[in-house]
Amino acid sequence: MKLRLLVTLRDLRADNVPGRLVVVILPSIETPADLQALSYEELKILSQEIRDFIISTVTKTGGHLGSNLGVVELTLALHRVFESPKDILLWDTGHQAYVHKLITGRRYGFKNLRERGGLSGYPNRSESQHDWIESSHASTALSYAHGLSVALEQRKELIGHGGKRHVVAIVGDGSLTGGMAYEALNNLGHSNQRVVIVLNDNGRSYAPTISKLSESLTTLRLNRTYLTLRDRIRRLVPRLPRVGKAAYLGIDGFTSVVREMVTPHTFFENLGVRYVGPIDGHNIEALENVLRSAAEWDGPIVVHTLTQKGRGYEPAVSDDLKMHDYKLPPRLNDDMAKGVTFNQAFSNALVAMASEDDRIVAITAAMAGPTGLLNFQSRFPTRFFDVGIAEQHAVTAAAGMAMGGLKPVVAIYSTFFSRAFDQAHLDVGLLNLPVVFVFDRAGITGDDGPSHHGLLDIALCMAIPNMTVFAPSSAEEVPVMLESALSMSSPTALRFPKTLPQPFDGNVGEGLNAREVVRGDGSLCVLAVGKMAPAAYKALELLGDEARQITLYDVRVLPPDPKMIDDALTHERIITIEDATRHGGAGTLMVSAVRSRAQELERPFPTTRILGVPRVYLEHHRPDALLAELGLDAEGLAGAFTRLLSNQPEFARHIPESPRPNYF
Repeated sequence: MKLRLLVTLRDLRADNVPGRLVVVILPSIETPADLQALSYEELKILSQEIRDFIISTVTKTGGHLGSNLGVVELTLALHRVFESPKDILLWDTGHQAYVHKLITGRRYGFKNLRERGGLSGYPNRSESQHDWIESSHASTALSYAHGLSVALEQRKELIGHGGKRHVVAIVGDGSLTGGMAYEALNNLGHSNQRVVIVLNDNGRSYAPTISKLSESLTTLRLNRTYLTLRDRIRRLVPRLPRVGKAAYLGIDGFTSVVREMVTPHTFFENLGVRYVGPIDGHNIEALENVLRSAAEWDGPIVVHTLTQKGRGYEPAVSDDLKMHDYKLPPRLNDDMAKGVTFNQAFSNALVAMASEDDRIVAITAAMAGPTGLLNFQSRFPTRFFDVGIAEQHAVTAAAGMAMGGLKPVVAIYSTFFSRAFDQAHLDVGLLNLPVVFVFDRAGITGDDGPSHHGLLDIALCMAIPNMTVFAPSSAEEVPVMLESALSMSSPTALRFPKTLPQPFDGNVGEGLNAREVVRGDGSLCVLAVGKMAPAAYKALELLGDEARQITLYDVRVLPPDPKMIDDALTHERIITIEDATRHGGAGTLMVSAVRSRAQELERPFPTTRILGVPRVYLEHHRPDALLAELGLDAEGLAGAFTRLLSNQPEFARHIPESPRPNYF
């Protein structure tokens, strides 16, 4: 055990008492093994130091705050009972793994959290052998755990099956709203596969958790009979002569009779999964005792822990919507400060249109706040549906609502649409139902890493027959496009970025028409999608006189406007730009349309070039920096225009790709 540091309070606090000494433990923790020699009193001190460190760091860098403040003691207990990385710890979702990172040797990386060269905001195997999965999309860890347990058993490495290794899944209560988690529980119980499942129940995944099971968990938290009996036992048992302390540590056995009267115990054990709890998730000693017992169970077992999200930091306790993912104030220039964000424009427009049409309903998957639906929820509570982390159900439920004559708007992150593609394709698209998808965080999102970029929505949507995609270039376009989408009798999608709107020409389009922004001499036609249109507009300003050769279109809608395609065909060269995958995306679709039209009219096919995001997993970084590396900022686009006008090839770029690790 490393020597812990002794410093005076004068060095730590303004309201110091000279001469007093305090133990500073966190700097001495480089591996989980360093926790073993700590007393429970020292662990209490360490817990406060960790909270102070996380608050100090995240309020400077941004990041997930509330969830990590709630799992400090739980994480310490896990790493004292289990031996990572020999024992496999899986976090679901991974945004609650900051404490895990801290005590596995990554303290120094926090100064650049979620920035290039710093730590990922999620577990990342390329950072540490203690990380196994990124787990940034919820409800997956139990399936990973099932598979890993099977693999270790086959290799005779699993505890109780020829080896000494454990598989532990730490699952937030919000993750249990996702259907994949239930599928895994069912299979774990059926196979009796040995996995320890730690249910971190703080009652709030992002917003209040949406599910009947979560209601039952909350009922157990609040059940007066249970709480009264438990508290009475905790007061009386320590007074028992000789056996008081030992009996106190076994209080869960005393209260198990009451526990069996409520749903969680029945629910899990009917699936063949043993249930223990609930346990105070901030009592390290009690947690350790229960976890050690659970580790000996030869089958799947749930350890239900009760934690407080934001513990130790009042702003995070009282407003965990804002403090879940702490955002630094954006840096605004004068042009940006005058307008609203894409998200705000959508929120305002949806409420205004819903006020005029009571058929409009809104659906989200545990993301009412981030997708701009809180105002709608407040104004129209009976027309708002938060289904929990269940995108597949959200989409097919929307299909049913559309069948019944409603106008459903499904608002989710672009990255999560891939989870519901089958439903969008066959439950909505095949039936040609008028469901409006709204994709927030479309394109490069940056700091949350490869799993949160919204790069696939255009390619996925364009694979669905009769689907129309609207891509606003400015916040002013959002209400115009939303109105068009709601008026259509087929599936539609509205995609917009997380980043702030950029200065543009101040005009908006209409209907399904593309918009000509600048007219050139026929040398080059630029077809820019969404936020790439103002970037291309700025690129023309940088080119000066050379810009006279360039026609710029704001594409606005996909499939593309036939009039725009006909006009593009009159140019010598065509370049398409999108902040999404260029493989099967908007550019591919538009170039295909130009080629077909050229063949139909028996005209020569112009030289074409498609700019977009290559087929890689992009490392976390600021969105504007990533766009610059991809050549999709104004300077990069100006260079691309010049090269194409000069008939020069586009040069290959070095793209910092997120490392892909090897496993065994």
